[in-house]
Amino acid sequence: MADDFSQSLTPPVSPFAADSLCELPPTQPPCFCCSETKDDPARSLHADGYVYRGALKRLLLRLDPAPSEYETDTVEIFGFPWVTETALVESTKLLFGLFRQRIYRLESLVQSSSRDFGQAGNLHYEAEDLKKQCVTFLQYIKIYLHRFLEPSSVIEAGSSHPFEEVEAQFPSALLEELFGITLLIGRLKDLSANIQSAFTIQNQGKIFPPSWHLLHLHLDIHWSILEILHLLGLKMQGQVVYAHQFVNLTGENLTDTSLFEEHLCSLLCDLTGLAMGKYSKVRPTETLNIHHYPCPCIKELWILLMHLLENRSKVLHTQSFWNYMNSLLRPLVTGKPTPDQFDGLPTHCKDPLGFTWWLVTHSALLGQYSRSGAIHNEKHMGDNWTFIEELLKITCNPKGNVAEDQIRMHVHCCLTVCMLWDPSTIAVSTLWDYYSKKLNSSFTVPWLGVSGLGALCKSPLALLEQARSCCCPSPLYSPGHTQLYHSANSFHIFLRILALCLSQDRAGGVPQRQIKGRIYSKFSSKKMQELSEAGLMNFLLLFIVVAKQVELEDVAGRACELLDFLPSNCPPGHRTLVWRGQLTLLLLFQERGLDVGAQASWLASSFNETAKEFYNKTTEMSRKLALWGPLGSYLEGVAEVFETSTSLSLSEDKLLNEGFDWLLPACRQSDLNSALGFLQTVLAQLRRVHHRSVHLASNLTWAPAHTSIGKERHLAVASALWTHFFPFLRGLRLSQTPPAQLADAAAGFTLLAFDLPGTAPQDLQPSPVQSIMQCFGWDDMVHPLLVTRYLPHVLQISEVVAALSRESSSGSASGQSLSVRAWFRCVLQQHLHKNQDGTDSRTARAVEEQLCELTRLVLRLPEVDSLLQKAGLQPTANKIEPSAALELFVKSVGIAYSRIQVLSERSVMITRALDYIGDIFKHIKPSLVSKNPEALQLTYWAVGCIVKHWSPLLATSKAQQLLFRIVDGLLLPHNVMQQDKALRDSLPLYLQGLSVASSVSQSQGAYMKQQLRSVTRRYLNHFLPASPSIGAIANHPVLLGACEASPTPRGAALRRTILDVLCDNFLQFKGYTPPPRLATVLMFLLELLRRNRDTDPALLTLPLPAVLRSLMLVNEVQVRTTSTDALQLVVERCAAASAEGPCEQMITVLRSFVEENEGVYDRQIYSVLETVAVLDPAVVQALIPNLSLSLRNTEHKRGLGKNTTLRSAYKKLLCLLGESGQAEITSLEED
Repeated sequence: MADDFSQSLTPPVSPFAADSLCELPPTQPPCFCCSETKDDPARSLHADGYVYRGALKRLLLRLDPAPSEYETDTVEIFGFPWVTETALVESTKLLFGLFRQRIYRLESLVQSSSRDFGQAGNLHYEAEDLKKQCVTFLQYIKIYLHRFLEPSSVIEAGSSHPFEEVEAQFPSALLEELFGITLLIGRLKDLSANIQSAFTIQNQGKIFPPSWHLLHLHLDIHWSILEILHLLGLKMQGQVVYAHQFVNLTGENLTDTSLFEEHLCSLLCDLTGLAMGKYSKVRPTETLNIHHYPCPCIKELWILLMHLLENRSKVLHTQSFWNYMNSLLRPLVTGKPTPDQFDGLPTHCKDPLGFTWWLVTHSALLGQYSRSGAIHNEKHMGDNWTFIEELLKITCNPKGNVAEDQIRMHVHCCLTVCMLWDPSTIAVSTLWDYYSKKLNSSFTVPWLGVSGLGALCKSPLALLEQARSCCCPSPLYSPGHTQLYHSANSFHIFLRILALCLSQDRAGGVPQRQIKGRIYSKFSSKKMQELSEAGLMNFLLLFIVVAKQVELEDVAGRACELLDFLPSNCPPGHRTLVWRGQLTLLLLFQERGLDVGAQASWLASSFNETAKEFYNKTTEMSRKLALWGPLGSYLEGVAEVFETSTSLSLSEDKLLNEGFDWLLPACRQSDLNSALGFLQTVLAQLRRVHHRSVHLASNLTWAPAHTSIGKERHLAVASALWTHFFPFLRGLRLSQTPPAQLADAAAGFTLLAFDLPGTAPQDLQPSPVQSIMQCFGWDDMVHPLLVTRYLPHVLQISEVVAALSRESSSGSASGQSLSVRAWFRCVLQQHLHKNQDGTDSRTARAVEEQLCELTRLVLRLPEVDSLLQKAGLQPTANKIEPSAALELFVKSVGIAYSRIQVLSERSVMITRALDYIGDIFKHIKPSLVSKNPEALQLTYWAVGCIVKHWSPLLATSKAQQLLFRIVDGLLLPHNVMQQDKALRDSLPLYLQGLSVASSVSQSQGAYMKQQLRSVTRRYLNHFLPASPSIGAIANHPVLLGACEASPTPRGAALRRTILDVLCDNFLQFKGYTPPPRLATVLMFLLELLRRNRDTDPALLTLPLPAVLRSLMLVNEVQVRTTSTDALQLVVERCAAASAEGPCEQMITVLRSFVEENEGVYDRQIYSVLETVAVLDPAVVQALIPNLSLSLRNTEHKRGLGKNTTLRSAYKKLLCLLGESGQAEITSLEED
């Protein structure tokens, strides 16, 4: 070390000098570091790197590398203080020797490092310190060259001062030392594997092995050598620096320029070799996700080289970065030998062509980084289209047999560079030459599976969206771009390139016309006829993309001309695609506000011909099935055209032609659903656009011309719909299996007639809305499934409901009444659509759901709501069952009628009520014919509700015929066995209603009473059990109909009728023979009396004669017990009702009983009267004169004197009668 110092002309300050002599060391200079950097292309580079610290920017701008550093007289390097301005010149060899020592020491740490974690920290800090010393020295060289090196020191030779002589030789000496350093560190590719493995070391809490520090020091040295040589060349102002000592020893030239070139090429070669190693693990799908640098520091080194070489190319007119890379990579793809300056490039490379695409693309992406390290959209580097075009020619060369998975990757890379640079017309032309020959290819990658098939456009809108995605590619680093390999085939990626190129010249310049001309020139009649479905799809997408980017009319016209070359008998699949493509062009016309008339007419004509073939009876079924493909596609596409139109003023009506007259009648059920769905879409859009135009027109003080034009076009669309669709719907309305969407379409026409009444056909005028509602909602022949789906669509529109109220003509039912009638019918028929086993069918479930909504809307109708309010029967629940709502409605009508006092108003109400139910027997006939118990139950219950709650109304002359029909048709038919359950449950309603009607009828009261007696007699007998059964009697429908919690006149009248029928038909003795089922009848009588609290003796005594006779003549225990209970009940209630004395009605009945049976059943009479005497002695006391006279008359007739036995029985009775009885006994004894 002492010898080394002795050679210095200006020895360093003693390291043992006082600390005051040494200034503080400069801050850490920039260096390669990736300890906290993530491999994210959008992130800035490391904060300590050359780019972020501004070293690159200062280098390119020829600014001081560190203006705030090394401003003092001395500087500390390698732990020693040195004179700042002379150290490097005077101690060149010494300083570089110390530099080598540090490198050797760091290498020894790498070799001696172990896996001892206890030593990892010490090794890290020592290696880090060594690296810092080396980087600081390199930074000092750069600063020295910038500040202190003057080229004049070389020119002014012969100076006598020793320092000036040394200074003059300094550039040569520096060049030799740099060359020595390159020999010392070697190339990156020659680093041992354990050092290169440090590229993949992840951040471990900022503790790194010595190999990591050594590797990054190598990167610092490689870059610094180039930077120093660049600075040296700038400072020498074009003078060539020779390494004189090296030349003298070896005889070979070594200059600053040659060393820069040699070192640069070696570095580029080594970086490319590293990229090759990375590419070996890259799949085509990961092309843009995996980068070409193993470490962020390598990424920064690439950026440094790119900017340095680009700057030298502009300033010094040397080769650009791309020229170096092209010279390096061209032999890889051409198979030619590598140039000597790039010696050392690995000979084996997986897929050289793919690697070249990958490396060039990622290099171009790094070109987005500015000198400051930020990513900007502006160009920082020139493009490399010349080499890209060479690559494209190799890729597209048919002799190269490049597979689709590779081509997709190459084109993906080409798209990426197109987004970075201005697109190249030559590149587009090269690609188009390739794809024009392969249009029929599907461009699939088999090993990608379904994801590699690309998007299948099943509609014009989807096709347009795909074209839009081609014209508006995703941003570079977005998943939409990086994952494009999965979602798009190579042809679709090419279309993105084409769109980018066309978008650069929107004014129709030469490049644009050239590309269009090249595209047009590839298609001929033969070419078009050779297109497969895949080829036709590619053709359409190509022209849509071109049309979207350039002159739409020109491209669309050319596309139509070419499509005309297709044979007329082309497969249905071809026709589907052609129409889909044409409709997509229509969508483009709409976007730009251009009239679609010409295109639509061409398309509609083709559709018309196909629809005729579809309708033709001679067309085979297989052919029809195939034809539905294009026809259904046409419906979907036209629907999208209408949906996306904002004005419907561009001749869209031409798409609705007579082809639909052929199509609709020939549709199967599933096809018809599609057609009706299409119709709904068009109707809804027409109404929506019409409303918008009306609203806009109302807000304008003047009517612009386009408003009137738009209205004309709306009328044209409406006219087409009425002409080609409505007749078919009207013919389908009476179907017993109507498609669900028929109602929706009919409702659409109804609302269209409301909005544009003048467009409706003449046969619907002058009230088209009512006419259509009559067809689809009010006609009794229409299936409930259709009605319950149709009416809610219309009735939910308040304006339509209001119009129905206003426009009802005199003498006919109002629209609201007819809607209620239709609802009434649907409620009555709701159970007819179930399966035979009683389970719900699909139709039944649909009717049930739709009926609930219809019920809700009917209850909201103004007429119905008014009735409910007047009756105070507003529904409390938000959702009410249809049957409950029907009962509520019927009640409200009955209450409203009963509260009307004016005769004329009553007459109007009767008419309205009859309008509400219509021909009810027509509605219920299907239920009576069917064997569905639920339908029968609902029918009898609903009609019973009408009879009960409308009884005063039905008793009028206007409505009594309906009541007579109900009695004759439902209650008195010849056979009621099927209706047994339904009748049992609803008979009370009929009995109660008939009873009231018979009592209030002014013209047919007697006949109604007769009918009531007939019904009562029939069903008393029908439901009366053969033997006494309290359960059967308690639930007898006649009994249930007569029972009341509190007696009312109406109830009493019904019970009087029932008692009359009982006495006349079920309690009549034939001589001594009792009537059949006497015990059962008496039990019914007892229940009738017991359940009702009647107190009218006239009513109570009606059955008394029969009860007395049964008690007198029948000895059966059940009969006697029941008779006694009934007698007791009657006697007690009559006694309670006659508080002032004996009940006269009882006395009358008992007197008649005595008179009728005297002389025959005298003893039995006395026995029965004993029972009465126990309960009410007073009534029997009133009979004493009659009884005594009867006794004497009997004895007189016999002529045998006193009848002792009879007198004994009579005296027994008299003993129960108190004083009156005793007095009569005395009188008898005196006889």
